[in-house]
Amino acid sequence: MAFTRISRGPVGLAAAAALLSACQSAPVSAPAPNRAALATMERVALSANACWFKSGDPMFAAYRLAPELNSFSGRPRILAVPRNSPESRPALVVQAEGTPAKVDAFGPMMAGASGERIRRDVLKWSSGGSGC
Repeated sequence: MAFTRISRGPVGLAAAAALLSACQSAPVSAPAPNRAALATMERVALSANACWFKSGDPMFAAYRLAPELNSFSGRPRILAVPRNSPESRPALVVQAEGTPAKVDAFGPMMAGASGERIRRDVLKWSSGGSGC
């Protein structure tokens, strides 16, 4: 294998730049979040637990998280159930189905201003966003 010497003039510098640029790979973008129902609800569950339940948020102080992600119905979901009565009816159900996931939230907590906040949070988390 023979190596050629590159002159130091303008043509030589251009040739050296061309050789170096040929070795560079294309920029890699961040991977898109998985849009399947289970992956979407896993993201929502983690963020909801941190932002709603473990943070001491007064809107969720009377409730606890009940995740039901391993659903045989194909609709993984999370529930907000009364803290002292987890067997009672949930006050909030957030579920997803399909690919890409169709997310739905319903229950008594969806009424009024609390429902709008829940809707915004769930939309943000289900689309790959984070933070409270």
